[in-house]
Amino acid sequence: MNYVNTLLLILLTAFFNLALAASTEIPDIRGLITTAEQNETWNNILKEYYFAGKTITESDELFDFTLPYRAEDGALVPIKITAKKPQSKEHFIKSFWIIIDKNPKPLAGTFQFSPFNGKADLAMRIRVDAYSPVRVIAATNDEKYYMVSHYVKSSGGCSAPASTDAATALARMGKIRLKIPGIESFGHPLQTRLAISHPNTSGLQKDQVTTLFIPPHYISKIDVKFEGESIFSAETDISISENPNFKFYFVPTKPGILTTVVTDTKGNKFTQSKKLEISTN
Repeated sequence: MNYVNTLLLILLTAFFNLALAASTEIPDIRGLITTAEQNETWNNILKEYYFAGKTITESDELFDFTLPYRAEDGALVPIKITAKKPQSKEHFIKSFWIIIDKNPKPLAGTFQFSPFNGKADLAMRIRVDAYSPVRVIAATNDEKYYMVSHYVKSSGGCSAPASTDAATALARMGKIRLKIPGIESFGHPLQTRLAISHPNTSGLQKDQVTTLFIPPHYISKIDVKFEGESIFSAETDISISENPNFKFYFVPTKPGILTTVVTDTKGNKFTQSKKLEISTN
């Protein structure tokens, strides 16, 4: 997706949402928000832009996800995706897309999985800039697409100031922490926690001293491999919270090295490796 197309999408989405807000007051009662009102941005712009020509089935048979209906902090909204079937070579979820309809850049990220994950669960924190449907779309290895959506009430997530000062954030930038429970035996899904120190500035925050906008600088790509085989990869954007924190699973079948490579929009690359072996404790 080139810069011109991305800018066009941001402007078109913003214009459509402003027009919708001007013509439709969103009630403060969940039951009064109609499905049609929630889905206008998706149906008129986003579905065709991101999934042109694709048939998407709205169903929670394959997976579901949770997030707070009313999030206290729009910059740190927890989301947890739970797959309902194990990953197998015959049938597996290969991709998730997370889309926040009313965000300036709706696509928060695309996340890749394989049978090596054991189960395609995923958790992280996202930014929500306005009352909005949040959608997770999954693609399976047989090229079928499924979608689950939930409405969330929050605002200001993309323009909220950072939780730490710029100097501290830059000093810590690029530090990666991989946390995996002790391995008693191989061949079972292990929850892996990947925490990355990075300001993930969206371009919409302002410097608290100069009041000028802080240029966007965020993580754009993540690649986690075990002994050279990809177990988790992602392309992410401004809707992922600062200091990204991901939880996912994978199935180690032998001792080896788990390697993470993180790339940001300035071309910086950060790496971390962790040796996996049977726990002796």
